[in-house]
Amino acid sequence: MWDFFSSITVCFLNTWIFLKKYLYSAPYKIRYHLYFFIFYFSALIYLLVIWPVFFLYPKNVKIVKFFIGTFKHITKLYDVKWELRGAEILAEDRGAVIVSNHQSTFDVLGLIYIWEVVDKLTMVVKKELLYLMPFGLVAYLAGFIFIDRKNPERAYYQLQATTNVMVKGKTKVWLFPEGTRNRDYTRLLPFKKGAFKMAIAAQVPIIPVVFSPYYFISKEREFLKNGRIVIQCLEPIATKGLSLDHVEELRKQVQDKIAIVYKDLSREVMANLTPSDYQHTVVGEN
Repeated sequence: MWDFFSSITVCFLNTWIFLKKYLYSAPYKIRYHLYFFIFYFSALIYLLVIWPVFFLYPKNVKIVKFFIGTFKHITKLYDVKWELRGAEILAEDRGAVIVSNHQSTFDVLGLIYIWEVVDKLTMVVKKELLYLMPFGLVAYLAGFIFIDRKNPERAYYQLQATTNVMVKGKTKVWLFPEGTRNRDYTRLLPFKKGAFKMAIAAQVPIIPVVFSPYYFISKEREFLKNGRIVIQCLEPIATKGLSLDHVEELRKQVQDKIAIVYKDLSREVMANLTPSDYQHTVVGEN
C-alpha cells in the first residue's frame, strides 16, 4: 500500500518539477494564477487518493503525520524557504492550545513543518469546511474539530469537549484566533476569545506561533515570487489557576506578544528586498 502512495508522490513531484521549469519563465500574472491552480488541484487529487486510508484508520495521528509529510514536497514548486524556530517547544509531550496569525492558504504548507515535530496535533476549523469535499471528509476522519461560529454557545460547548483530548490524550489543538485570513501586512486582526476560553477550561498552556509576512504574494498585483518564511514558536503561556474572568486579559497578552514578534520578523525577512518588487510595509509602519 505504501509503495502505491510513494509512487503517487513521486509522480506528483516529477510533474511539479516539469511545471516549475515552465512557470519560472512565465509572466507574473500567469505564474500567480497557475501556482494557485496547481496548489488547489494537486491538493484535491491528493485527498481523493488518500481518503480511503483515513477511513480504515480513523483519527490515527501517525497516518496523518505520514501523509502530511509526503505533501510537503509541493513546497519545492514554489521556491519558498521555510525556517522553523523553537521546534523543541512544540515537541514537548503535553496538551496545549497553539494559536497563530493567519495570512493565506499557504499556512497549510507551514503547518506541514510543524506537524512533523508535534507528536499529536489536531485543528479547529469552521463548520462550513465539513461540506467542502473531499477536504471535509478527510479532516473529519483525521480528527479535526469543527465549530459553528454563527452559534457562539454551541461553538464554546464544542471547544470544551476537547479538554479530555488535550489533558488525557496530550494532544495539541491549533487555532487561528483572527478567525479569517488577514492579507493586511501592517496589522493583525483582533483575536477572538474561543482559543483562550478553551485553554483556561482545560488548564493547559497556550503556545503562540508567529508566521512572518507573506511579502512575496500579492492578490492585488497578481504576483507570487520566491520568498522566505520564518515560523517562530514562543514560550508557552500558563493558564493554570486562571478562570474565565481572565479571558480578555489573556487574549490581549497573547496578541501583544505575537504582534511584537511579527513586527520583528517582518523587518528581518524584508530587510534586503528590492522595494520595486516587494511593496508591502512592515507591520505598524505606513
